[in-house]
Amino acid sequence: MPPTQAESVIKNIIREIGQECAAHGEIVSETLVAFMVKAVVLDPSNGFNMDRTLIKSDVQKLVKLCVSRLLDRKNPSLDTIKMQVYFDMNYTSREEFLEEHHRVLESRLGSVLREITDNRACAREELESLYRKVVSYMLLRSGLGSPTDIKIVREATAALQSVFPQAELGTFLTLSKKDKERQLKDLSMLVTGIRLFNRDCGKGGEGIDDLPAILHEAIPATTQHIDSQLQIAQDLAYSYTAILEKVTKNPLMSKELQPYMLKETLYNVRQYEIFLQIILSDIITCAQEVEMMIKQLGAQLEQLKMTVKSKTAVPTSQVFPIFIALSSLWTSFQDETVLVSVLSNLIAHLEQFLGAHELLFPEKVMQDLLNEVTVKTDMYRMKEHMEDRVHLVDFRKQEWLFPETTANFDKLLIQYRGFCAYTFATTDGLLLPGNPAIGILKHKEKYYTFSTRSAAYSFAENPEIYIGLIREKAKKNAELIQLLELHQHFETLIPYSQMKDVDKHIKPITKNETSTQTDTHILPPTIVTSYEWNEWELRRKAIKLANLRKKITHSVQTDLSHMRRENCSQVYPLKDTSTQSMREGSTSVPRPQIYIAGLRGGQAKTTHGIRVNLTRAVDET
Repeated sequence: MPPTQAESVIKNIIREIGQECAAHGEIVSETLVAFMVKAVVLDPSNGFNMDRTLIKSDVQKLVKLCVSRLLDRKNPSLDTIKMQVYFDMNYTSREEFLEEHHRVLESRLGSVLREITDNRACAREELESLYRKVVSYMLLRSGLGSPTDIKIVREATAALQSVFPQAELGTFLTLSKKDKERQLKDLSMLVTGIRLFNRDCGKGGEGIDDLPAILHEAIPATTQHIDSQLQIAQDLAYSYTAILEKVTKNPLMSKELQPYMLKETLYNVRQYEIFLQIILSDIITCAQEVEMMIKQLGAQLEQLKMTVKSKTAVPTSQVFPIFIALSSLWTSFQDETVLVSVLSNLIAHLEQFLGAHELLFPEKVMQDLLNEVTVKTDMYRMKEHMEDRVHLVDFRKQEWLFPETTANFDKLLIQYRGFCAYTFATTDGLLLPGNPAIGILKHKEKYYTFSTRSAAYSFAENPEIYIGLIREKAKKNAELIQLLELHQHFETLIPYSQMKDVDKHIKPITKNETSTQTDTHILPPTIVTSYEWNEWELRRKAIKLANLRKKITHSVQTDLSHMRRENCSQVYPLKDTSTQSMREGSTSVPRPQIYIAGLRGGQAKTTHGIRVNLTRAVDET
């Protein structure tokens, strides 16, 4: 059958089942009907062959079985499936919820935003009308009061005029659409910050709820309500588990208690407990975020007061960032308020799926069943076998993980939500909490815990047998697929909230990277640089030495050689140059002329020489 035709047939079957249930006064969603169809087809006792095309009789049988199960109001299994479908359709993670919440708010403001950005006002009346629309947009975006309240509008208008006077509308209209949207968003945050500061100073804040105080009261109240519901669910689970343990030891009691559907009731309350723990984790995260934001809000307001003090004018570069930070913090308070409200409503709606407990097990019936039965809590069961650990010497092929040998021991994704796989398989569906302290078995990249050491030893001998038994049990009770997270075995029944985590597995960190540093050479290096290990290199050197005088090496370079590319270089051509120096010069100095007279003698017997200096002075030359 082609996929399109098969999809059409399935839609017709779902529609027919919904109409049949509506005719009997039971309104069911298409998601619930689709899940029930798959659950009925998976159950081997119904005799459907998934490899064969459904004929008309098979379709009629399928519709009849689904309608009968959907109309069984006293069946805890149906309540569990309804609870799972409702939770899957209404619960999302914190990040996804806030992202969707902001997207919805933006879509609601889209029409008002388009009226402002597409406006082409020119006249004075049109500009005043546009300014009023801008004020309304500020109030709607911030969520701080109604745009129909005159006092709130006046306060918001005054805050807007302090940062964006009406005279600047002309400049605003000349901007592009994206720039207009960006400026409106910034103005909205500034106006919100100003109004919050005025409220803190006691000069305004009309219509602004005290969200920190509201959350400070709502979160503890919600947490207390969840804790009380969680305690009730756990007490019921402990009681049902104790009764089922007694039944497994006394086979005669199983026939007497078969009409009570005790195991289905245990699955119902365990699923409720798991959902409450998920919601409680989100509420605790909200409490931590709110506590941190309250401190940040107080610090920002104090910084703003110190900046403003009694000044008549303050630079915008100092106060505008603080106003924007205040607006962002208040938006986060609004997000947390909506999230806490949604989670509280989710808890209230989950309680309606526990009605079968009071019908099947009134107080008197429970007292009779619990007669001579010791009710143990999950914590007591873990402490009871805390010292019964697996001995690694008994296993050579299996890998066991322990807290002291595994770094991320608490973060491992345990199969079957941490319930003992061996006990569930051998007792036809009894849920006992596994004790990780005994040891976690790693089998085919999956991790299993057990309630006792004997259970761990028995399961480790042949895990595939017990895994197959659990899979077959889940086919008979479809609510176990989500309760025990068996979606890898039934991919068509993976809930939307867990589709993104199907392939995410946290692997144990059993080995740590270490490094040591040692000296490369402790002793001084004695490296012979002339050593050569290559035989051909030695031969080449020998030939070179032997024929050094006779051999001449020639080399030729062609146009195709030299890396097969053209090479070019640029030089400056030589040119004749000359320099001119100073001309030669000379000076004439007087030549000394010195004479001595009387050297030839005279009439006298003695000779007298007279020295005569005829040298001219320098200035006379």
